[in-house]
Amino acid sequence: MNYDPATIDYYEAAAPHYTASTAQDRHRHLDPFLDRLTSDARILELGCGCGADAAHIEKRGFELDATDGTRAMVRKTKERFGIEARVMRFDELEACSAYDAVWAHAALLHAPRGALPDILDRIFAALKPGGWHFANYKLGDAEHPDEGRDPLGRWTSLPSAEWLETAYQTAGFVIIESEQYTGNGSDGVVREWLALTVRKPTEDQQ
Repeated sequence: MNYDPATIDYYEAAAPHYTASTAQDRHRHLDPFLDRLTSDARILELGCGCGADAAHIEKRGFELDATDGTRAMVRKTKERFGIEARVMRFDELEACSAYDAVWAHAALLHAPRGALPDILDRIFAALKPGGWHFANYKLGDAEHPDEGRDPLGRWTSLPSAEWLETAYQTAGFVIIESEQYTGNGSDGVVREWLALTVRKPTEDQQ
């Protein structure tokens, strides 16, 4: 399957809760990622959620195309920050060399693992040569070795760090930075995460 309908249904119902309870500030990886870009960069955000990162991207002056797979989150992004986000699932991305960067904080981890290679191919195609991409993922462990539903009922892919890095390299990306860290998800489960900053090769590197 390309996506999990139950996960989208969860976020449709939970959008008011996320708006009220999630951190109001940007994610800590966002500014270091934006600092890599030129001031005229066009950024695609996948899984904008309630819009905190989107608001900061626009505040810094970048051109933003904010997207989320749930209509309720898109509405909240507009209500809270006035950002005209649009509804788009990851597997609906159809663009060719349209963006300088793709930001996907705690989003692609909800894609079924078997669908991720196709999604990465879509992101690669959507980026201009030399374009940047960030995504972070929850990792599997001895207690949770394989993908499945988290305590909130959301689908989570739970790959290994090695699997993720291989998937990105197979899609054609160059891994610039790989950071493993311990994080607490919104489901209350503390686990290891992997944050990847990758780049599409420039035309002379391909």
